[in-house]
Amino acid sequence: MKILIADDHALYRDGLRLNLNNILPQAQILDAATFNQAVDILKNNHDIELVLADLDMPEVNWEEGIKAIKNHANNSRIGVISASEDAHNIKKALGLGVCCYLPKNIETKVLNSALGLVLNGGTYFPPTLINQTNDSTNLANGKRLTNRQFEVLRYLSQGLSNKQIAYQMNVSEATVKLHINALLRAVGATNRTQAVIKAQKMGVI
Repeated sequence: MKILIADDHALYRDGLRLNLNNILPQAQILDAATFNQAVDILKNNHDIELVLADLDMPEVNWEEGIKAIKNHANNSRIGVISASEDAHNIKKALGLGVCCYLPKNIETKVLNSALGLVLNGGTYFPPTLINQTNDSTNLANGKRLTNRQFEVLRYLSQGLSNKQIAYQMNVSEATVKLHINALLRAVGATNRTQAVIKAQKMGVI
């Protein structure tokens, strides 16, 4: 497995590489210090399966940096490393479809468990950080999305079907449809694609 770590702090890259190699000794790990370096590496390594990128790197805004990585990542999964515990950043990262959000102050034991999940195709988002996003999300039109509706919106932005969303949320497809209908009403959309576009314009994702 080939993994790319993008972080402008060499010491943190080295520590994360050590953790990854302890979990997956055969992994080949590349590193970058900026988003632009990460993109260049991805252009020349089409077999990278996982990218772990710090949000706070020089040269470009982190949202644009993650989007640039996504555009050149082929089938790579993308995870976030961050010293920030800002709820807005977490929501933005979730909306970009990342597979994990790893706070830099996370305990080593928890980090190893999180990395193990991600390396096995799973996802990891710290419950304490997710809870900080409150019980609802305010929209520009004065309405609010519940956490469940926001979660559905995030999956819609990733192009998941109702069946896939139901699996991810561990609920029935009928429940997913109810959440989607409520979401459409909240953002003033008539279909799921329009809902994602309107939510993006509102800055929700």
